[in-house]
Amino acid sequence: MKKDLGYKTSQKEMLLDFLVKNKEKHTNVQEISTYLRSEGTPVGTATIYRQLDRLVDSGIVRKFVIDGKTGACYQYVENEKECREHFHLKCLICGKLIHLSCAQLIGINRHIAEHHGFIVDPLQTVFYGKCAECSASESETEE
Repeated sequence: MKKDLGYKTSQKEMLLDFLVKNKEKHTNVQEISTYLRSEGTPVGTATIYRQLDRLVDSGIVRKFVIDGKTGACYQYVENEKECREHFHLKCLICGKLIHLSCAQLIGINRHIAEHHGFIVDPLQTVFYGKCAECSASESETEE
């Protein structure tokens, strides 16, 4: 059940607008805060966290906690069910998040479940590396 997002405010609308515009990557509270400040709408981090929690509860934003050392990342989700059915690739250079539907990985996922009794959650599974664009850019600078 989706939770009510509460009153509409310009701050909340700007925060959601930023998330929608950056839906291809994970973003964090610091990036959101910097964006809001640059737009002339400074918002405290506690308020940003509170708004993000509401958006997560409503199901339109996903929260990723990668490890206990770094802060959470957030991503706007257009279709939550669709996102649950594939893996993610995250570029360490530009931060782009790529949604990967791959029969090979689905097969590995099934193998792990059938032969090792472990269910892998694609929602929490992110492979890190370099995207094609960043790899190409690095190759060009090396030449």
